Amino acid sequence: MTALTPEVVQGLLDRLDEGDTSREVLKPLTKHFLSALVDKAPGRSVEVRVPPFAAAQCIEGATHTRGTPPAVVETDAETWIALARGTLSWSDAAPRVHASGERSDLSPHLPLA
Repeated sequence: MTALTPEVVQGLLDRLDEGDTSREVLKPLTKHFLSALVDKAPGRSVEVRVPPFAAAQCIEGATHTRGTPPAVVETDAETWIALARGTLSWSDAAPRVHASGERSDLSPHLPLA
């Protein structure tokens, strides 16, 4: 995926703030913020899943090559974007985030923007 410019990201965030939760808004923002997480916390010990849009591996530690990784975090796109922006804290997101395994607490790495 081509990196989004700050202007494109801001335009998409403005649309989201106006209530546009279309695929055209959520998908690129989800991928953008997953990429930012990978840049901030590179590694392969945690898989962050935001279905149906994307998944990424991050955070140093045990590396896996097949099957389910040692730690998995899964949430919906709106929750992921809010976490990445800092408009939702990790602890407040708990009911909407399914996290299991070592290193699955992403709070040290959030917000991203």
